[in-house]
Amino acid sequence: MAYGGTAGNGGAMGPTAGGGGNAGGADVLGTAAGDYSPQSTPTPLTGHTTTSGSVENAYTPGTTGAASYSPQDSPASSAGGSGNGQLPSFGFTQEQVACVCEVLQQAGSVERLSRFLWSLPACTRLHRHESVLKAKAIVAFHRGQFKELYRILESHTFSPNNHPKLQALWLKAHYIEAERLRGRPLGAVGKYRVRRKFPLPRTIWDGEETSYCFKEKSRSVLRDWYATNPYPSPREKRELAESTGLTTTQVSNWFKNRRQRDRAAEHR
Repeated sequence: MAYGGTAGNGGAMGPTAGGGGNAGGADVLGTAAGDYSPQSTPTPLTGHTTTSGSVENAYTPGTTGAASYSPQDSPASSAGGSGNGQLPSFGFTQEQVACVCEVLQQAGSVERLSRFLWSLPACTRLHRHESVLKAKAIVAFHRGQFKELYRILESHTFSPNNHPKLQALWLKAHYIEAERLRGRPLGAVGKYRVRRKFPLPRTIWDGEETSYCFKEKSRSVLRDWYATNPYPSPREKRELAESTGLTTTQVSNWFKNRRQRDRAAEHR
C-alpha cells in the first residue's frame, strides 16, 4: 500500500522531507492527490491584513530568501500580546490564526499552511493552540518528519473531534516507517503488528478499543447465508450489508475470501 513519494534515505514509501513527489492522495486531508504533495521550502510572509478579503487570502508570500520551518521558528520573538487581542508583530488575533489554519487544512494547501506557520510570532499561548498544533502535525507528516509528528501528538491532549485525523497520521507514519525497514508494503498482519507495537497515545485516543474485524453478529449472518448460497446476487449483497451494518464491498469481499478458503481446503 503506497502512501506517496520516496524519502531521501531510499525508503520505499511515504512523504518526502523537502523533496518532490506526492503523499498518496486525500486520505489525511480529504483532498486530491495533487493538493497533498511535498513542496519547496517555505518563505516568510508579509503584508498581513484582516480588514478585507477572505481568511485564506489574508496574507501573501514575501520576497525574501527561503527559510526552513520548525515549530519553534518564527519571525517575531515576543511572547505577549496587544491590548486589542492581536498577537505581537502580527496582524491576526489568536482566533483568526486558528481559523486560517483550519481553512488551509481543509483546502489541502499544505505548502501555504507551512508558510503561515513559519510566519507566526513566538507566542507560547498561540503555539499551544490546538488548531496550530494540528496544523504542525500535518506539515510534519507531509515533510516526513515523523519524530516531530509523534512529539506533537504525544505532548498535547487533543479534543475528540480531532482524534480520527490525528490517529490516521500516527498510524500511517508508523506504517511508512515499517515499510521502509522491510522494503515492501505491509499486509493486514503487518499493519496489525505495527498497531500492537505502537499503540495510539491517550492524547489522541479515548481508550476504547478499535475493532478491525467484523462483529460476531455480522459474521454469523454472513456464515448462515453462505451455507445456503455462497454466491449472493448484487441485490442480496445490498440487503446483507444493511442487515449487518457493513458496506456492500465488505460483504462482497467476505464471500470472495470465504470461497477462496474453502477451495484451498478442498485441494489439500
